[in-house]
Amino acid sequence: MIATFCQERGLKHQTRHVQAIWPNGKYETYRLHCFSDAASAEVFLDHFEGLMFDPRRDRENGKVRGVWRRIPVLA
Repeated sequence: MIATFCQERGLKHQTRHVQAIWPNGKYETYRLHCFSDAASAEVFLDHFEGLMFDPRRDRENGKVRGVWRRIPVLA
């Protein structure tokens, strides 16, 4: 379904997996769909929902490999 959606819209992407670590020590595995530009990512998010991942911010400016340190969102 994702491959068809992207192909029909000409969205080139790569799929990666990352471990998310929460402050309480809980680990979760996320599947990331990576796009070369924010506009393509927005088209994908509008259809499938999800969370935006920014490697510069979420991987400590590229220093952390394979880990996404999550911080709770306060309401």
